[in-house]
Amino acid sequence: MEFARINGATLHYRHRHLAGRPTIVFVNSLGTDLRIWNGIEHLLAGDYGFLFYDKRGHGLSELGEAPHTIETHAADLAGLLDHLGIAGTVICGLSIGGVIAQCLYQVQPRLIEGMILCDTAAKIGTDETWNDRIKATRSEGIESFADGVMEKWFTPDFHRNCAEKLAGYRTMLTRQSPAGYAAACTAIRDADYRAAAALIGVPTLCVVGDQDGSTPPEMVESFAHSIPGAGCEVIAGAGHIPCVEQPEKLAKLIRRFVGNDMQRRRA
Repeated sequence: MEFARINGATLHYRHRHLAGRPTIVFVNSLGTDLRIWNGIEHLLAGDYGFLFYDKRGHGLSELGEAPHTIETHAADLAGLLDHLGIAGTVICGLSIGGVIAQCLYQVQPRLIEGMILCDTAAKIGTDETWNDRIKATRSEGIESFADGVMEKWFTPDFHRNCAEKLAGYRTMLTRQSPAGYAAACTAIRDADYRAAAALIGVPTLCVVGDQDGSTPPEMVESFAHSIPGAGCEVIAGAGHIPCVEQPEKLAKLIRRFVGNDMQRRRA
């Protein structure tokens, strides 16, 4: 395990440099840690360098001073990239991770050569829905709404056929720090990058599971249309976390985007 002190919080990360190959930075969704990318790492091993990390308040990373914003998370990622001497990356962000990627591009575009924005949008949810989630987290705990989250994260087929995995990911969610979870909910609630989407000038691919209950396909497709030249792919048989449910399909899209789409855009 690797740790770095960034902007007043200790962040947990895993980094592998591969000489002559692009580095892909993976940014987790709300209530998860870097282990959600294990299947993707296995499938793409040998092709790319990787950086996986737990955003503050998640996994093994400290929360630090709260409250904080999406800009705080973007500054953390920028600080970690600087700490590791990484520049010119492809950012693959899932849900809140995609919002963090958008923010990082807005404030430090030089750090990003391309973005894969998974199951995310420029604006996610409403103040009311996030305030309700924050209240429930603080008063009743994550356990009180965990089953509802699982229904949005994973398809009915996953629920029927992958009971052991479902239990494991449910445990990942419920063992999440309530303070870290609530702080991230606040950051998502207050983030709005709709006006900035038209200014994105790097190759971008939007991806969404066809049964995503958190950021449905129509939301992500509309988001993709707001980004100049962005592609959009719908992954069949996936909910909100395709890297867990359909890693082979997502890995294929990542490989095609980094190997082909970005090269054409540069040319």
